[in-house]
Amino acid sequence: MMVSYRLYWTLWMLLCFEQYFSQDLQIPEPPNKEEGDSVVFTPDNPPPSTSILITQWFFTTATIIIVVSGVPTVNPAYEGRISFDSNTFALELQNLRQSDSGIYRLSVTTSAGETLTGETSLQVEKLSVRLIGPEEPLIEGKSSANITSKGNGIITSVQWMKDNSPLSPSNSIIFSPDFRSVSISPVQRSDSGEYQCTYTNPVSSETAKLSLIINYGPEDVSIKGLGEVNSGAPVSLSCSANSVPSASFRWMFNGTDTGVTTDTYTIDKTDLTHSGDYNCTAWNSVTNRSASQRHALLVKAGGGGGGLSTGAIVGIVIGVLVAVAAICGLIVYLIKTKKMPKITLPKNGRSSGAAQRRQEPDLNYADISHFQKGSGERVILGNRSEPSTEYAEVKRSGTKSTAPPPPYGSQVSNPPLRR
Repeated sequence: MMVSYRLYWTLWMLLCFEQYFSQDLQIPEPPNKEEGDSVVFTPDNPPPSTSILITQWFFTTATIIIVVSGVPTVNPAYEGRISFDSNTFALELQNLRQSDSGIYRLSVTTSAGETLTGETSLQVEKLSVRLIGPEEPLIEGKSSANITSKGNGIITSVQWMKDNSPLSPSNSIIFSPDFRSVSISPVQRSDSGEYQCTYTNPVSSETAKLSLIINYGPEDVSIKGLGEVNSGAPVSLSCSANSVPSASFRWMFNGTDTGVTTDTYTIDKTDLTHSGDYNCTAWNSVTNRSASQRHALLVKAGGGGGGLSTGAIVGIVIGVLVAVAAICGLIVYLIKTKKMPKITLPKNGRSSGAAQRRQEPDLNYADISHFQKGSGERVILGNRSEPSTEYAEVKRSGTKSTAPPPPYGSQVSNPPLRR
């Protein structure tokens, strides 16, 4: 009876060991992991550690760790990233990277020379981040903007920037406690720009971007153009305004719609009927706001060509100066080349016609009269070219005498005066 019991026990033990050693190792597949996370591979049916001679973990075909008679050897590529439990044969891999995705295999060799294997797979998701912003148009001073970050992976830090500069909290900029979202209220035009959110872990970092457009205006409407022109001249008026998006325009003349909807109003040839007030209205279709500006234009009669150009005016001035200089030069030349006539009187107060004729042969003397102071006689000389028919009348003592006119240039002698 005793022998039968021992035989039964021996057969049962051999059967169990045979069944065990013929069975592969079962390693559960872990859930998907994220970059920066950790994972532990543990077989469900590990053999007794006392019967194990060699233990090896592989990633695809590369050895991660090999343990011979309890002495581990680690691949340098995994130094500082793994830990191994020699009792459970569990392998822990830390700071996962996307490149760690793949097949992992465990191989165990017993002291009896048998080899047991098992394998599993791992999927590591890359660290990612995206930004979710407002969908409605943002209007300055009226709207609020909320930006939220979403992503995958182990996140150790979050950083926000705007236009490549750090975004700091303020009265209108508020961050959530986990720093995953930011709120701006109310928005201003200075809040327009590109917002950046960066997720970081020990393995990698990822950045997402989102642009915000703040709509405003129109404001500061202005009209550029001439305020006064001559009739017939062209006129171009240009209207501008600060606005996002760009404003549309409408022109009115003296309160009447012109039908012009561009930023420029042009008149090819003006006349007097174009004088008046031109009004430009700018309108923003997003903010639903408008603003206007008035411009007065005066068209003067008689201009025709719209006035002379600066070059023409300069040419006229230069021409006038040249003409004046030429006239002055001619006068100086004539004065220097021809002497002006001079009339000299003798000491007795009488002029000598002959002497004058000799000195100034080109002069015409007509009706030249000479009066002798204190005498009662008068000499009348005729013209050289047309001798005078007048006569010389000499008054002496109340008597009259008539004589033919003396020759041109002659002198009539005066008798002594009677007292």
